[in-house]
Amino acid sequence: MVITRPALYVVGTPIGNLSDLSPRAVEILREADFIAAEDTRVTRALLTSQGIKNQLISYRGHIQRERGAEIVARLKAGECCALVSDAGMPAISDPGEDLVRLCAEAGIPVHSVPGPSAFVTALALSGLPTGRFAFEGFLSVSRKSRTDRLAEIKDERRTLLFYEAPHKLRRTLRDFLATFGDRRIAICRELTKLHEEVLRLTLSEAVEYYKAREPLGEYVLVVEGAPEPEEAPQLTPERAAEVVAKYREQGLSKNECLRRAAEETGLPRNELYKLLLEEK
Repeated sequence: MVITRPALYVVGTPIGNLSDLSPRAVEILREADFIAAEDTRVTRALLTSQGIKNQLISYRGHIQRERGAEIVARLKAGECCALVSDAGMPAISDPGEDLVRLCAEAGIPVHSVPGPSAFVTALALSGLPTGRFAFEGFLSVSRKSRTDRLAEIKDERRTLLFYEAPHKLRRTLRDFLATFGDRRIAICRELTKLHEEVLRLTLSEAVEYYKAREPLGEYVLVVEGAPEPEEAPQLTPERAAEVVAKYREQGLSKNECLRRAAEETGLPRNELYKLLLEEK
C-alpha cells in the first residue's frame, strides 16, 4: 500500500477487542514515519500485538501545544504521521481534535482510516431511536457546569449519548433523573470486551440498580430524548366566549375582558374578537 506524504492519518483503533483493528489500519501504522498517541503505553501494547515497532510520541496534556507544532513541522518537511487515541476514533472527545485543526490550517492533507467508535456502538445496541441523536461526551466535573448543561439539553428530543467513568456514574444517573425525569436509558459497559453488558432500564430503575452494585469499567450512557410537546387544544369560539363571559360577569369593560382573556388563552385580542363575532 502506498501512503501519502506529507499527511496526517486519523486511525481508528479497537475499543476493546483487538481483533477489531482493520488490515488497513495495520498497514498505515506500520508505514507511517511516526505515530502520535494519546497514551503511548496503551498504544505500545497495541503495536506490539501487531509486531509494529514504529516511532511513538505522546500527544496529550501539558505538552500538547508544543508537540502539535512539532508534528506539523515534521509533516511540512514531508513526513507522514498516524494519529491514534487510546480507543476508538481519534479527535472524538480526544486531544487529537486540535492536531487535526492545526493540520487543516497548515494545508496538510488529513485522511481517515475509520474504526470502532464507542458511542456509535452503544447507540446501535441501545434499543432507543437512532435516526437522530446528539453526542455530549463527558460532562464537566464542575457541579454548576454539569447542572447548567443538563438544563440546556433537557428539552432535546434527539437521543442523547454520554461517556462516563465508573466513580461518577451514580451521581450522573441521579442528575439525569432530577433533570430529565424518568426516561428510558441504555447503560453500556465494557463494549466489545469480555464483560460487555447492556442494561435497558428507566432512569429511576438505574438509580436503584446501582445503589446495591459497584460501577465497574467504562460506560456509554444512551438516554431517551425529551417527549414531543403536547399540542394545546384548539380554542373553539364557544370556549373563547366562555372565557370572555367569565370576566364580563366580574363587571369589567369589553377591552379589559379581551385583554385578560388573551393572557389566559394565549390568543391575540383581535383573534378573540373575531372568534366572538363568529360565535354571534
